[in-house]
Amino acid sequence: MFKKPLGLLGIFLIVVGIGYFVGAGVAYSKVQGGYDSLQSFSAAQDVRLNYNEDGQLVDRGTVEGAQAIRSLLEDDWNFPIVESDLDPDDPLVNSATEYMYQMATIAYHTLHGTQNVVLTADDLTGDDGTVATSYVCNGETLAVPDPFPAEGVTCEFDVDGRYWTGFDRSDPVQAKARDMAWSGTAHALVAELGVGAATHSTLQLALGVAALLAGLGVVCTVMGVAFLWETRRRSRLEVPERIPDALLIDSPQTTSAN
Repeated sequence: MFKKPLGLLGIFLIVVGIGYFVGAGVAYSKVQGGYDSLQSFSAAQDVRLNYNEDGQLVDRGTVEGAQAIRSLLEDDWNFPIVESDLDPDDPLVNSATEYMYQMATIAYHTLHGTQNVVLTADDLTGDDGTVATSYVCNGETLAVPDPFPAEGVTCEFDVDGRYWTGFDRSDPVQAKARDMAWSGTAHALVAELGVGAATHSTLQLALGVAALLAGLGVVCTVMGVAFLWETRRRSRLEVPERIPDALLIDSPQTTSAN
């Protein structure tokens, strides 16, 4: 039976199917290890989203604040939010949507915050060594007191939606406000949350690959079994290569007639 072409093909497909099953098992074990590691990392950080009694996301106590953050995430960053990830019964930040929402929270408050900028005489001294007589604060030109105050001059600067590259560094107020708003801590948190979101998305993709391998294993195995069954069925229906001698003996009636 196994010498037939269909039979050999069936055996090959079954072997390939087993290989796919092994690959799927290895991929799934790696994915589970990644999920366990991400979960442990998230639990160690213990960063949680805030929900009200109705299960709605809130930020600083208001639903409107959370909606503004969602708008930044969905409308400005075009991130596809998975609603099932935002579970009030599981507020721990451990999924791609939750990581991105937390990132948007940090970015939103940075973009819409204010910074109390203090300028010293050195900040307002030009290349020619003279101290400027005025400075710009939120688009308004303010005079520099004379004599220059020892505590410096201040500006409560509105970030007004500026990202790191949106500041004019030639303006002494904006040059200082940029480092204050987008501090090393803000950049580090955004980067860390981005890694978490990318890791969770990669694990989901890997889980899909594991499922695909398992599906291919099922298809190959079923096809291999089908080919073997068809080969065996045909072997039972094959016509013998030579007619048996018993069938060539004349019947009694034919002998008497002759």
